[in-house]
Amino acid sequence: MGLRYAYNTNGTANHRFADALALIADCGYDGVALTLDHHHFDPFAPELSRRADGLSTQLQRLKLGLVLETGARYLLDARHKHEPTLVSPEPQGRARRVEFLWRAMQIAEACGAEAVSFWAGVVREGVALKDARAYLLAGVQELVERNANGVPLAFEPEPGMLVEDVADFLDLQRQVPQLRLALDTGHCIVSGGLEPADAIHQQRENLATVSLEDMPRGKHEHLPFGEGDMDTAAVLRALRDVGYSKLACVELSRDSHRAHSMVPQALKYLRNVEKQL
Repeated sequence: MGLRYAYNTNGTANHRFADALALIADCGYDGVALTLDHHHFDPFAPELSRRADGLSTQLQRLKLGLVLETGARYLLDARHKHEPTLVSPEPQGRARRVEFLWRAMQIAEACGAEAVSFWAGVVREGVALKDARAYLLAGVQELVERNANGVPLAFEPEPGMLVEDVADFLDLQRQVPQLRLALDTGHCIVSGGLEPADAIHQQRENLATVSLEDMPRGKHEHLPFGEGDMDTAAVLRALRDVGYSKLACVELSRDSHRAHSMVPQALKYLRNVEKQL
């Protein structure tokens, strides 16, 4: 049996949400990686519980599994990309990020999502690393304490952020053992250290979700498969070898303008690579 693939809605930003889900399902994906955002599923809009139940019904009808992504660019602050974060110096900003993640956890529980993926944030100029680490730890611990129903919390190392590679993640996990890993394979070849396939083998017990794309080595740019330096065959072989059964999520956030062709093209590419393993 082949791997289970999802497509991230941050790569279908020009589609209505229902149309994006239908496209992803009709192309043969097993799931969707939903980036919570104002234009698709807004976690701050009224009647969250009712809307989450409706989303669950919709996903069941389309036979799509779910991973929740929380990397929306301007959802929390219309003028500052990805802000505020868990490492922002303003307490009210960190609290807003925690509230956002808590709402994501509620949606995940209602929909039976496989994971909620989130990251640390960029340390702003003038903020001491020890303070940023303390902010991050406090925020993550609060989420764990509020997670009474055991929603899988998947922490994503992100290039340029406080936690940017697997080694950084493991340092955090030693303090918060409940965390699992959201591994973006492209980030491995940006940050250096472990190659993607090696990271998959090393972290096989930690993997809660995996993101796939092509990427140039050393540059954080999500590319269609075959246009960067990623050894996609090695990644898929590693996922197969470790018995990975969760969703592997295609993340092509810069290709929304051609999602009508990119969504089916990406899955065709991955299935063809799998056939040759």
